[in-house]
Amino acid sequence: MTASAPVLVASDLDRTLIYSAAALSLGLPDAKAPRLLCVEVHEGKPQSFLTETAAGILAGLAGSPHAVFVPTTTRTRKQYRRINLPGPPARYAICANGGHLLVDGETDRDWHASVRRTLAAECAPMAEIQDHLRRTADPRWLLKVRDAEDLFTYLVVERALLPDTWTKELADWAEPRGWTVSLQGRKLYAVPRPLTKSAAVAEIARRTGAGTVLAAGDSLLDADLLLAADRGWRPGHGELADTGWSAPHITALAERGVSCGEEILRAFAAHARPH
Repeated sequence: MTASAPVLVASDLDRTLIYSAAALSLGLPDAKAPRLLCVEVHEGKPQSFLTETAAGILAGLAGSPHAVFVPTTTRTRKQYRRINLPGPPARYAICANGGHLLVDGETDRDWHASVRRTLAAECAPMAEIQDHLRRTADPRWLLKVRDAEDLFTYLVVERALLPDTWTKELADWAEPRGWTVSLQGRKLYAVPRPLTKSAAVAEIARRTGAGTVLAAGDSLLDADLLLAADRGWRPGHGELADTGWSAPHITALAERGVSCGEEILRAFAAHARPH
């Protein structure tokens, strides 16, 4: 890395940097709980939080001339735009698991067209996947079927009633069709295999001349992002932790919940400083 090359910090958002009330896992007496900052409101209700300490670290990181902070999420653009993170707006952001690369808040149309061509060439069409989901899902635990920007699909399920065997059978069925399956809380995602966060991050690294890529994430949809980074962190909760996933350059943190988001941001800030 040259002295002038920025560090690219690509981080998943939900359950990595920001947390719903149900995912906070404070683990402290109420009187000792950290002060929280709400960074997302949905339908008039507070939705996502980080600690005030984490907010300060993130604001410094996002404003650093030595770093390029890139929110990297499976959320759709509409869902992402509800989030109001501390610090200056991110120049680049990745939505829809890499399907949309935003530059100053707007979709890069050339990137999106390239993604569409790849999916059409390498994967079964989404209509086939959704038809299979609707035919095989049990109404007792299926709450909703959602189309995410016509790029991937997900189910909202009653997790306690969802059989583990169904998820495994779906993954086995989807694999030869070029799709992957990821279960995150009450959402079960079916995503085309070439639709990756890492590909979009590599494009941003190329554009910015970044010399090092740092990354963090908690789910199987973040595994490719973490593997492609020079250094990465994963929380003590989530799909990756539950399966014991790791790699030599990945730090598996023990912290869980919103305090882990703060720990990840401290690590980002420490490694993004010029040495």
